[in-house]
Amino acid sequence: MHRTARRQIAVLYGTRPEAVKLAPVVNELRRRDQHTPLVVTSGQHRGMLDQVNRLFEIVPDHDLGLLRRGYSLDDVLVGAIRGFSEYLDAHPVDAVVVQGDTTTAFAGALTAYHRQIPVVHVEAGLRTGDVYSPFPEEGNRKFISAIAARHCAPTSLAARNLYLEHVAEQDVIVTGNTVIDALMHTVSRPGRISDPELAAALDQGRRLVLVTAHRRESWDNGIAQIAQAVVQVAEAFPDVLVVVPLHANPTVREAIVPTVMHTANILLTEPLPYTEFCQVLARATVAVTDSGGIQEEAPAFDVPVVITRETTERPELVESGGGVLVGTDAARIADTVCKLLTDEALHQRMASAPNPFGDGHAAERVVDVIESMIHDRRRDNDNRWAAAALAR
Repeated sequence: MHRTARRQIAVLYGTRPEAVKLAPVVNELRRRDQHTPLVVTSGQHRGMLDQVNRLFEIVPDHDLGLLRRGYSLDDVLVGAIRGFSEYLDAHPVDAVVVQGDTTTAFAGALTAYHRQIPVVHVEAGLRTGDVYSPFPEEGNRKFISAIAARHCAPTSLAARNLYLEHVAEQDVIVTGNTVIDALMHTVSRPGRISDPELAAALDQGRRLVLVTAHRRESWDNGIAQIAQAVVQVAEAFPDVLVVVPLHANPTVREAIVPTVMHTANILLTEPLPYTEFCQVLARATVAVTDSGGIQEEAPAFDVPVVITRETTERPELVESGGGVLVGTDAARIADTVCKLLTDEALHQRMASAPNPFGDGHAAERVVDVIESMIHDRRRDNDNRWAAAALAR
C-alpha cells in the first residue's frame, strides 16, 4: 500500500516559555506518524531550554547559537534570520510553527514568509493595544499576525482581536493555550525540590509568595519598585516565605538583589527547573509576576495573581477575577499582596475564579490546524495545476 510522504514541520523557539508551550505541539506531531517535526532552537536561554527539552524528551535538530551576553534586540533578530534562513534552505519544510511574541518568533515567521512557507502562529491574537507595552512583544505578535497563514488563538477574545484587524475568520481557530497541556504533563511527574530551604517550606506547609520580574519596559525603575514591594511584604509577614527565582538577565538581577538580599524570609534562587517551578507555583498562596505565562499557569492551580504591569494581553484573567493589574508602584503592589494574605474571603474569591485558558487538549487542536492547512494548500495547488493544464 502506498504511504503518503511524511511532512516536515519546522518548530522554532528560543526562550523557556516558548519551549514549554511548543513542546506539547512537537510531541503531538511526533505521535501522528505522518509528520516529522524539525525542532530549531535559538540558544538564547540554553540552560533553561535544555531542562524543558529533557522533561518532554525532545532533542533539537539544530541550534542557532545566539547565546551572547549583551545581545541587543537587533542582534537577536539579525542572528535568528540569518541562522534560520540557512537552515530552511538546507531543509525544505511544509510549514513553520512559531509561538507567542518573542523576537525569535518574529524572525522565524519573517524568514518563512520570505520563502512562501506557511506560518502557523500558536498563541495568536493577544493584544494590549499599546505597541510599547509590553515591549517588544506587542509589536512582534502584530507583525507575525500580518504574515501568518493560520492563527491558533488561545481564547475567543484573542480570536476577536484578530477579526478586528481583518484577519480572515477561516484562518483563525480557537485552540486553547498549550501551556495547560504542558502543566498537566509536568505535574504528572513530580520531582525533588533541589533547594533545601524551599523543600522544607513545602514540607512544612508554610505560606509562599512567588515573585518573578523581568519585563524590559520595567527596567528603568519598575523592577526596582517590585523589589521594594517584596521587602515590604516580607517584613509585614515574617511567617511567609517570599520566593524570588531570578531571571538570567544581569540588568534584572542588579535591580532586585541588592534590595532584597538582606531580608531573612526572602529566598533568592536561580531560575527553577520547570518541574520544580510548577510545584512551587501549585503551592503558592499568591503569585506576583509580570510574566505572561504565569498569568496562564497560576489559575490552573487556583493561585491568585498580582500582575505587576500597566497593561496585560491576557485580560481574561482579570475579567474572570483571578488576577489584578497593579502596575509597578511599590506601595500598590505591597498593599494588594498584603490584602490577599490577610483577607481570606478575597483570596478565596480570586482563587476560585474559572480558568479561561484551556482544557489540556490545545496541542491536538494545533496539529489539526497544521494538517488542515497543508491539505488545503495541496488541494489548491492541484487545482491550479489542473486549471493550467486545461488552459493549455
